[in-house]
Amino acid sequence: MKKKLQHVLLACSLLLATVCIGQAASYDYPISDPIEATIIGTPKEAMAILPKKIRVKEYLTFDVFPDREVPEVFWYNEKLRYAVAYQKEKAPVIFMIAGTGAGYDSAKMKMMQKAFFQAGFHVVAISSPTHPNFIVAASSSGMPGDIRSDSEDLYNVMEKMFERSKKKKLIGDFYLTGYSLGGTQAAFVAKLDEERKVFDFKKVLMINPALNIYDSAVKLDKMLVDNIPGGMDHFDDFYTKLMANIMESYVHGDFIDLSHDFFYSTYDAILTSQAEGKAVIGFSFRMSLANLLFTSDVMTHSGYIVPKNLELDSTDSLTDYNKVAFRGDGFSEYVENILYPPFKANEPGLSLREFVDRSSLRVIEDYLKKSNKIGLVTNVDDIILADGDVDYFKQVFGSRAKIYPRGGHCGNMAYKDNVAYMTDFFKIK
Repeated sequence: MKKKLQHVLLACSLLLATVCIGQAASYDYPISDPIEATIIGTPKEAMAILPKKIRVKEYLTFDVFPDREVPEVFWYNEKLRYAVAYQKEKAPVIFMIAGTGAGYDSAKMKMMQKAFFQAGFHVVAISSPTHPNFIVAASSSGMPGDIRSDSEDLYNVMEKMFERSKKKKLIGDFYLTGYSLGGTQAAFVAKLDEERKVFDFKKVLMINPALNIYDSAVKLDKMLVDNIPGGMDHFDDFYTKLMANIMESYVHGDFIDLSHDFFYSTYDAILTSQAEGKAVIGFSFRMSLANLLFTSDVMTHSGYIVPKNLELDSTDSLTDYNKVAFRGDGFSEYVENILYPPFKANEPGLSLREFVDRSSLRVIEDYLKKSNKIGLVTNVDDIILADGDVDYFKQVFGSRAKIYPRGGHCGNMAYKDNVAYMTDFFKIK
């Protein structure tokens, strides 16, 4: 069946699904395939109109743990980096948490920063606790992945940012958002704030969150392993073919760079099957995971990748260590061998399944049901969700859940309708 016909059929089925769950059917995001949407995002002509430049300051000198001895190999990550887009007059503040492995300056973060700044907010962009810079500079344990610990680290960072602000008189109410893993973490941070009362967040928006971060991570891992012919032992062949296809499309196309528009225009030529698309998504996730695994291993001296007694310096080659981190069994390997053991040592009866389920939104279900200030945005075809997850979100959030018929995982974040909904969520009292 031709890909375009597949797209039409999928669009029809998604439209029917949308009507069934009671959401508006008139939604014109142009990509019907969730794999394509996840990879290439929103076509330029369908994006929200945002300012090209805004007033934003990047901070590179935030010392969260002044007494921490940072391994020499991570000298460039000793201090936490973040960015603040600021209004010249008093305005509310939105804290934004990045998705898995993403920094404060990732493309999605910059897009949201412009959108919220344009809507009249101060905007604070924070890297994911799974980003190497956050792990080295701001993680209390050096082992991200336990959402309660990560949320406490995020909250600690937010407190310190507020404390060091020299213009508190220009700060109004506080708001909170995040996408993907950052969306899930936003809910836990909000609950923590109910206890500590530092910010009293007026509204919180979860964008494409995972219901259970462990299950979603394993699903992304499987996209790589299950969709490379012959498995991971043949990864080099897949990678070589992908690069060859990209270069072939580049040579014969009227494109000046390998930009978003290039990838959108040449998707069918570069990725000739849906399996290859899934493998690319899995590959992207595995790259982030490899960075996390290596960084955490060095910071905790776990000895899983780098020998415990070996001190790496800034001139050492990291190629072999990165290969080990990339070639393993993914997130489940990290959890089982680095993250879970210290918790089990403190709680001998704690099973692995019990441990990973602590990072599910289900553990704070009562809070999410009762807290009218928390909203959720997701897509029916979000690839990190399992069957039944969207129905669960509907049950828990009710009218506070905005569920779009398509968009994959975060693929429609920059779409004009989505941006309008996100900004209106915070602006409308």
